Amino acid sequence: VEEEIVEERIYTIPLSRAWISPPKRRAPRAIRLVKSFIMKHMKIKTAPTEEAERLVISKEVNEKIWSCGIKNPPRNIRVRAAKDKEGTVTLHLAEED
Repeated sequence: VEEEIVEERIYTIPLSRAWISPPKRRAPRAIRLVKSFIMKHMKIKTAPTEEAERLVISKEVNEKIWSCGIKNPPRNIRVRAAKDKEGTVTLHLAEED
């Protein structure tokens, strides 16, 4: 069943702050940076009572961040965020045209 997309945006997320961390913690920090960026910009509520609104990071975005291992995440990543009518935001890699 195809979800009805309400809102779709393309973002370039800076991940340079992940490089503040020690080498073995950079990729996990980059994932947290992506989550916090999208929650802020797509206005996802963080309240535990809001079960409907949530964030789903696709496998391709996760693999892109982890592509060079835990020590070398990319400095920035381009993603396409799509919000459906239930409020669920799904992240995909932005197709380079």
